[in-house]
Amino acid sequence: MTTPALMPVYPRCGVRPVRGEGVYLFGERGEKYLDFAAGIAVNALGHGHPHLTKAIQEQAATLMHVSNLYGSPQGEALAQRIVDNSFADTVFFTNSGVEAIECAIKTARRYHYANGNPQRHKLITFKNAFHGRSLGAISATDQAKMRDGFEPLLPGFAYAKFNDLDAALALIDDETAGFLVETVQGEGGMTAGTPEFIQGLRKACDDHGLLLILDEIQCGYGRTGKMWAYEHYGITPDILTSAKGIGGGFPLGACLATEEAAKGMVFGTHGSTYGGNPLGMAAGQAILDVMLEPGFLDHVVKMGGRLRQAFEQMIPNHDHLFEEIRGKGLMLGIKMKEPAVSRDFVAHLRDNHGLLTVAAGENVFRVLPPLIIDESHVTECIERLSAGARSFGIPSDA
Repeated sequence: MTTPALMPVYPRCGVRPVRGEGVYLFGERGEKYLDFAAGIAVNALGHGHPHLTKAIQEQAATLMHVSNLYGSPQGEALAQRIVDNSFADTVFFTNSGVEAIECAIKTARRYHYANGNPQRHKLITFKNAFHGRSLGAISATDQAKMRDGFEPLLPGFAYAKFNDLDAALALIDDETAGFLVETVQGEGGMTAGTPEFIQGLRKACDDHGLLLILDEIQCGYGRTGKMWAYEHYGITPDILTSAKGIGGGFPLGACLATEEAAKGMVFGTHGSTYGGNPLGMAAGQAILDVMLEPGFLDHVVKMGGRLRQAFEQMIPNHDHLFEEIRGKGLMLGIKMKEPAVSRDFVAHLRDNHGLLTVAAGENVFRVLPPLIIDESHVTECIERLSAGARSFGIPSDA
């Protein structure tokens, strides 16, 4: 047996997609899947969206990359558009979510350095968090499965229980720079921050001169029915990380910040060779063209409501398997009852019923469809999911 050329860090399944169309994926043998994973919340407009495809094709034929040594009319235009539709005053473009996290951590530390308080370097983060897989990002989580074997990790992080405001506040000391928190935890189990928790973190930052960093890599960009998940809470952050849906499948991320929070990020403090290249900016503009159309986010809210309602009607029929629904908008999760294992159920749906979902922590499986789904896709999802629940645990040859 030959050694695969790809480093074997993923337990890849047997699905081998070669083509996508709307909310469907097609494997190399022609099999068809209803894609309610969307590349883990990346393919916000589904597969092969004509406006996104055209924008990338036209830009690729015009100018793909020049580096950030030169002026960037494309980057300036997209950054301004994001600023106009968010809390932010300034944007740094990256190629991925984890790079946006690194920029956010550096921005927070540099802010206190610029204010003459370099000892304020520690970020309070939260258990079950997932911020990416760089050394900085895994240092910001307490999950052993991502940390084991990579020590020593970076100092400067403390961990509190998610949605436990008192525990978070108790960690504040003279070295604290701020909080780094997912507005809605994704990989950790699809748990939304409570209003008291998110608003309490904001107040603590205001009271103590700290920075609130929201990780909206998965929950931002329309996924919860609002452009940004923080809009559900009546607050604004100081720094926010975005990726996944921002490029609709093109590798793109961004770190957003207020002018005050980014005061320390001056010439030479950060950079990226590829970040903000013209091809990525064209993809980002095309995504916003669609998402900012009147009614788009209303559609996400409507479809999210339909999907949740359908789940609520389905769960009592399989109450030996399913416990509760989590999440917001089209970022939903279903917690399973032991001894059922969500990862096994995801594989069962994929291999036997052509429905793609994503496993998460706390025995939850994620349902993350493209934001363009319609009611027929909701119906099809429920049919496949119900069939999968009926047959789960039954041998395929029974």
